[in-house]
Amino acid sequence: MADLKVFRLGEDGQDVELRSSTVALEVQLQRRVEASMEAMLGIRFLASEYPTGPWHRGRVDSLGLDENGAPVVIEFKKGNDSGVVSQAVSYLTWLKSSRHEFEALVREKLGSEAAKSVDWRAPRALCIAAGFSHHDRVAVGDLGRQWPIELVRYRIFDGGLLSLQLVEPVSAAVGQAAVRRSPTPSVPAAAAEAAAELPVAGDVPECLRDLYAELDEVLTASGEVETVVLKHYIAYRRLQNVASVIFRPSASHRAILLYLRLDPDTVELEEGFTRDMRGIGHLGTGDLEVRIASAADLEKAAPLIERAIQAA
Repeated sequence: MADLKVFRLGEDGQDVELRSSTVALEVQLQRRVEASMEAMLGIRFLASEYPTGPWHRGRVDSLGLDENGAPVVIEFKKGNDSGVVSQAVSYLTWLKSSRHEFEALVREKLGSEAAKSVDWRAPRALCIAAGFSHHDRVAVGDLGRQWPIELVRYRIFDGGLLSLQLVEPVSAAVGQAAVRRSPTPSVPAAAAEAAAELPVAGDVPECLRDLYAELDEVLTASGEVETVVLKHYIAYRRLQNVASVIFRPSASHRAILLYLRLDPDTVELEEGFTRDMRGIGHLGTGDLEVRIASAADLEKAAPLIERAIQAA
């Protein structure tokens, strides 16, 4: 992957390239990401240096629960480490065999509702390092269907700037097996009751299939967004969710509801098309609701989708 170049506009009006480096100690990177894990990765932090017992003989750098309810193990390397992928597989093996232990940890840190919502169909691993070899990327691509692993490259720039780049997303096929057992804890009872009337997200209503196919093409056109099919919505994500899709197939309100990770204050809201969802419970993630009922609506939504993807 090409190096990321970052520039700062100087006082003379000329851009100056910022120097990049890696951390001196691995723990520096780990502590920084753990402190802002939800903002950076869409993952709620659970534990640091978590022991995996006598059989696996290790300590997971960080454990978390992502915004879709999936368990996540995170490994940090200050440089390049050819063993990081095999280590991630080992910890995923431990995670899948330690469901009760993990749920007890979620219950302790995040509460009983969060523990009930843990999605065991798609636990995943995140490897954050200064770089990865060609063999790492090949291995992740081959292992992806059984062992969802994502490679994230970090860099530290002058001024304390930290960049995180997704190198290799998990295979979309893995996410398609993911089914949430219950709504997220943030969804109020009214929204949860409404969810019971929705079809399983992976079973697209026939009346919306053509429109959804076009929307899916727009969301995934960059090749950098993966699809995660859940029980009540379909998530599109990079490091974090970019958008969530919910189907409304009833004849009177036939539409696709698209929730984007965009600040509604930066959008000129249009009644019947866009809505500010801050403080309003809904399935999925994202503060801006976009109602798509036609190809014209989709065309109008495309710039908003592009903004959400670029910001993720």
